[in-house]
Amino acid sequence: MQNERDKEGLKLLGSKTQYPDHYDPTLLETFQNLHRENDYWVRFNCPEFTTLCPITGQPDFAEIRIEYIPDELMVESKSLKLYLFSYRNHGEFHEDCVNKIMKDLIQLMSPRYIEVEGIFLPRGGISIYPFTNYGRPGTKYEELAWHRLSQHDVK
Repeated sequence: MQNERDKEGLKLLGSKTQYPDHYDPTLLETFQNLHRENDYWVRFNCPEFTTLCPITGQPDFAEIRIEYIPDELMVESKSLKLYLFSYRNHGEFHEDCVNKIMKDLIQLMSPRYIEVEGIFLPRGGISIYPFTNYGRPGTKYEELAWHRLSQHDVK
């Protein structure tokens, strides 16, 4: 008996891993959310994210945190890992990375709500922690996005 979440349509899960050498959002894959009637959080943490400074070409290191409330589709974790790895040789400012990651995931799966945070290690004595989020317009998730943004990192 096959599980409802079989590998149909998934190309990366269970296959030999080939790591990308350039930024590639087409690596992202989805599967059906079997609990669409529920609001629930999915959290990913990538503590070994790397990208390149677009000016100097030097590596930047970060922890990328992604949290979302799915709707019909969910992102498959191996494809997300390879997608994030694809930034390794890509030159992008920190703020651009987190916004691009969020926009790629919105385009991929149209979540009810999503947020992406980057905790970048210091470069030149300064750490940068960009945060971005999105809630589906005209819904309670849009209100959630404003609330989470307005209260983000409040001490």
